[in-house]
Amino acid sequence: MDFTRILPEECLSLIISLTSPADACRSAVVSPSLRSVADSDAVWEKFLPCDYDFIVSSSLLSLVKKDLYFHLSSHPILIHNSTMCFQLEKGTGKKCYTLGARALSIAYEESPYKWTWTSLPESRFALTLFDDLNNDRSTKLILMSRIPSGLGCNDRFPEVAELLIEWWLEVKGRIETGILSTNTNYAAYLVYKLKAVDGIAFKQRLVGLSVNVDGVASREVRRVSLYPRDESRHVRERGDGWIEAEMGEFYNGSGDDGTVEFVLKQSDSGYPVRGLIVEGIELRPKDVRQWP
Repeated sequence: MDFTRILPEECLSLIISLTSPADACRSAVVSPSLRSVADSDAVWEKFLPCDYDFIVSSSLLSLVKKDLYFHLSSHPILIHNSTMCFQLEKGTGKKCYTLGARALSIAYEESPYKWTWTSLPESRFALTLFDDLNNDRSTKLILMSRIPSGLGCNDRFPEVAELLIEWWLEVKGRIETGILSTNTNYAAYLVYKLKAVDGIAFKQRLVGLSVNVDGVASREVRRVSLYPRDESRHVRERGDGWIEAEMGEFYNGSGDDGTVEFVLKQSDSGYPVRGLIVEGIELRPKDVRQWP
């Protein structure tokens, strides 16, 4: 007996919305009678954050909810005067944020001899093609052709911070826990580059990375080298040309009005460092099962 022909559409919509985005895509393929329900706004709005309409632009809100979900999970959007970016984790719909370099507190950033602000063409976020991930070629999405014009498909942070020379490196970022997804374990990552020659100054040199919740200093300060060949546990080269160093993690429970601070400090001020390019600090859910 095909239960999809017996249950009313409202019940089917509720059942599918209680699963996951991946399950909803599979449902649309497995049963033709479920496709219209599984692709409906009623289902996909449940996978979007409850405050999504306050975050995204009005032009994006014209998309059907499924298209909006995949757009936000594959195309970070700039917010807060282009100092932060927002994205959804594709498998869960949980919020991800990146604090751009302009949103950070950088010691002596106002000194033209120590730091400079520059623009890099590869400082994300160019729109890429993506699909429905349901293994059905007939239903693949190429949202670039379906997104209204004027959305800034080449959105990127307009500026990054480049270190010219410094003896006391200190970079801090802060975010309100109320804008993050609740009941979620987050990890924070410093996203950066090292210039080919000057970046060698970081070789075999340690910096301290920590995450402090509600003003309480973390018991764990990670001593790592930002030079990727020195550090394999917490530092990795990404596929987008940038490097990320895991600063630490924290659990956001009820999402009350708290703050989380992310800190990078030079461990030894007895030597100068240079050649560090900071794009920002990225926050994303930790240990999330990847979408198959």
